[in-house]
Amino acid sequence: MSVHILNEEPVHVIPGSSLVLRARLDYGPLEEVSMVTWEREPETGITPEREILATCPGRNLKCAGTRPSVYVNVKQQETTLQISEYSRADSGVFAVTVTDHTGAKTTAHCIVREYEEVHHVSVSINVSHSLLVCGEAWGTEPHFSWLHERVAITKNVGQVSKDGTALLVTMVPLCGHFTCMVSNKRSYSSATYTAVPCETEGRGTTAAVVCLVLLLLLFGGVLAFLLWRRHRHNNRGERLHEHLDDTI
Repeated sequence: MSVHILNEEPVHVIPGSSLVLRARLDYGPLEEVSMVTWEREPETGITPEREILATCPGRNLKCAGTRPSVYVNVKQQETTLQISEYSRADSGVFAVTVTDHTGAKTTAHCIVREYEEVHHVSVSINVSHSLLVCGEAWGTEPHFSWLHERVAITKNVGQVSKDGTALLVTMVPLCGHFTCMVSNKRSYSSATYTAVPCETEGRGTTAAVVCLVLLLLLFGGVLAFLLWRRHRHNNRGERLHEHLDDTI
């Protein structure tokens, strides 16, 4: 006789939702299950105290939970444990023990943890490789995505790693705002790395117009000065000629 928990370990549960664990019972035609027991104990601790959640004794295997939020049943070769309104206190190592008609026992275990929110997102840079790395503290199943100037990353900007945690920047120069967004089923957070400002097309056009205006003003100033100088020279020549006539 053997028992196997079907859930993929570890099991993460959002507080307030229901925890459901399923186990398969394997036994031969000459074997008989006389008891199914579900228990829980803390995942850490020197002397963890084991708590009995439910027992299913007798041939009919009618189950009785030790508290109202616990429901257990046994059908054919499968047993199910359900805890409604799951809280952090319900986390730990769960065990299902099957006892056969001879008193022999077999047990399977499964770790259950709280589904944690996203915490402490940060972005660091490896300047020599133009590599941005996004980190997150301890959130469950974090999903990573990147933006450049609030727009999804394109091939012109860089390449995101398969797990989403790193961005290899290929644009030259490396400029603008790079934002790493991390999310899961419970929460969302982000962090931004700010490089030197990017020279956009609009800024370049504005600078070109300003330079052109300055050149025109400079050229106009030089031309006005030359005309004024020429006019002054002509007037001086006329006054000198008139003075000579009066003297003669």
